[in-house]
Amino acid sequence: MSGTPPVRVVTLYDDVMNVYADRGNVIAVSQRAKEYGLALDVSPVSLGDRLPADADLVLIGGGQDREQRRIASELAGRGEQLRAWAEHDVAMLTVCGGFQLFGRWYRDHMGEEIPGIGLFDVTTVAPGAGWPRCIGDVVAKSHVTGLGEVVGFENHAGRTYLGPHAAPFATIEYGWGNNGGDGTEGAVYRQAIGTYLHGSLLPKNPTLLDHLLEAALRHRTGTDIGLERRPAPYAERAHASAAEVARHRAPRFDGIAR
Repeated sequence: MSGTPPVRVVTLYDDVMNVYADRGNVIAVSQRAKEYGLALDVSPVSLGDRLPADADLVLIGGGQDREQRRIASELAGRGEQLRAWAEHDVAMLTVCGGFQLFGRWYRDHMGEEIPGIGLFDVTTVAPGAGWPRCIGDVVAKSHVTGLGEVVGFENHAGRTYLGPHAAPFATIEYGWGNNGGDGTEGAVYRQAIGTYLHGSLLPKNPTLLDHLLEAALRHRTGTDIGLERRPAPYAERAHASAAEVARHRAPRFDGIAR
């Protein structure tokens, strides 16, 4: 898009938080931006690095308890700036362990509480021995206008619960979701999305990818330019295949806690 300034993308700890190839999300953003003729300015931020002064899109992936502990203290120190960005409608995608740490806290199976940044009003508890992991393919219906069906893969021990000021990102059709009991998946606050969906997520959810790019572009330009939607045949086929697999393999949500 001629004359449009570069969209500023910040990736958080993608050398640490990268289970199930979550780093593929920034690759998908970069490729889709090229298709639209959008320039990107991508800033990887890891341990010890400074956050840039500004951002239009923030991405963070998932990690196990060990990786979450590595980044938790430093991430908490960045909380004020990240929350301020969210209040000014910076687009964000936080996945699994990243989603948990963007909530209020995560309590592991030993009872240790790892503080989050409190962007989402959610809390997460790992229930310990005897409880099944929430693992498998997912089909969910997004609550974000225009997104429709989202697909992905989840694998988490923690059970996440929405607080009174939280709204779910989606409702589970097949899979476990936040906690295997209430049918919710992820959380959404303004232009920030938290989700348990790996895959990586964006290469097989082109509508969500375009939504994030549009939100980032709107933040960058201050205007609702919008994108003239372009076909994404490979991503659309990947989405359809993932949905079919989930409907054959994953448990259908029936409103009964598992």
